[in-house]
Amino acid sequence: MAEKFDAIVVGAGPSGNAAAYTLAKSGLKVLQLERGEYPGSKNVQGAILYSDALERIIPDFREDAPLERHIIEQRMWVLDDESFVGTHYRSDEFNKPPYNRYTIIRAQFDKWFSQKAQEAGALLLCETTVSDLIMDGDRVVGVQTDRLGGSVHADIVILADGVNSVLARKAGFRPELNPGDVALAVKEIHFMPEETIQSRFNISGESGVVIEMVGKITKGMMGTGFLYTNKESLTIGVGCMLSDFKKQKVSPNQLLEEMKNHPSIKPLIEGGEMKEYAAHLIPEGGYKAIPQIYGEGWMIVGDSGMFVNAVHREGSNLAMTTGRIAAETIIELAEKQKPFSARNLAAYREKLDASFVMKDLKKYRNMPGIFHRNPQFFTTYPELVNQAAHTMIKVDGIDKKTKEREIRNSFTHRRSLFGLMGDAFKMWRAFE
Repeated sequence: MAEKFDAIVVGAGPSGNAAAYTLAKSGLKVLQLERGEYPGSKNVQGAILYSDALERIIPDFREDAPLERHIIEQRMWVLDDESFVGTHYRSDEFNKPPYNRYTIIRAQFDKWFSQKAQEAGALLLCETTVSDLIMDGDRVVGVQTDRLGGSVHADIVILADGVNSVLARKAGFRPELNPGDVALAVKEIHFMPEETIQSRFNISGESGVVIEMVGKITKGMMGTGFLYTNKESLTIGVGCMLSDFKKQKVSPNQLLEEMKNHPSIKPLIEGGEMKEYAAHLIPEGGYKAIPQIYGEGWMIVGDSGMFVNAVHREGSNLAMTTGRIAAETIIELAEKQKPFSARNLAAYREKLDASFVMKDLKKYRNMPGIFHRNPQFFTTYPELVNQAAHTMIKVDGIDKKTKEREIRNSFTHRRSLFGLMGDAFKMWRAFE
């Protein structure tokens, strides 16, 4: 492994594959390193694929990508202990190709995406751990692997090794993970007949439904639950901030088990056979948690750079977009025969700032802090909203004016008028 490459990509998830594919397709000599047995071997769980981000990389991906269902309906639920208040958006426009979002199984998808990178010319080495970056002064010139004679050199190294990027931390490119910036999510895949899923969620063919959930299911912790329909399985999970798990002393598995037994959720997964379980970290610190993402001979993409929009539950599209833009920056510099210096690689950050990635993250930059400091958004308000719905819907001989007064009194009793006004202002500022 004494050979030198134009670029080394560490990691074979969505961001790493996007970077490796884009670089290799341009004719650059690319080495991609993955510590797993194969790309996606550590990611058995289901996920959401946003087609626009992938289409900009592989326009004809739909021809052979391992896709589960295209999503035609989005549900948002606010739950208390016994009920939920929700909104559904369903449109036949989402049932017409080209489809906008899909559910996928990460193990299958990551393997397919990596194969595309290899077909484009990238060299993939799996079961290879990168232990250190090779430095020449303050410049990265390669990586040290656990293989015999495992020093490999390159003009540029892209770190796509996940939220807990050991390499970036060891090199001092980013600080230790702050538990308040990272969520721990646990997921299960429950298998059941395709016709059961279709009848249970009112879908047909390969259309699908996504349910996002907030409220009492996270026991006051900052987090969300979710349920995705796959072809012959359902992906269900819940995630909360690491700092909250530590404070509340609740295990993620316990949280998921209680969520699965919620009266509104249990019937949806009834009869399913749970075959796969996974836990993984998700960067949810937002804009303020993004570290330095480029330097002398190196770049950071995907989860390693904390690129996740937690408010809209978007991650894979940010990962693929950052990987693509990083690669495009390298290609442009290579064509102009410019060195991969920090000064020149600053174009990567400039391109991201002009993209939806940074614009969206910047828009919601205050949201994590607000939710951390105000647990009532996950406890008190879900209870009040569900109680209000129950009061108004129940027919019991009490006039509606009285019911409205009862609802107003319940809100002001639990939060006070000033508290309600303050919470509304906080949310307005966060979404502004």
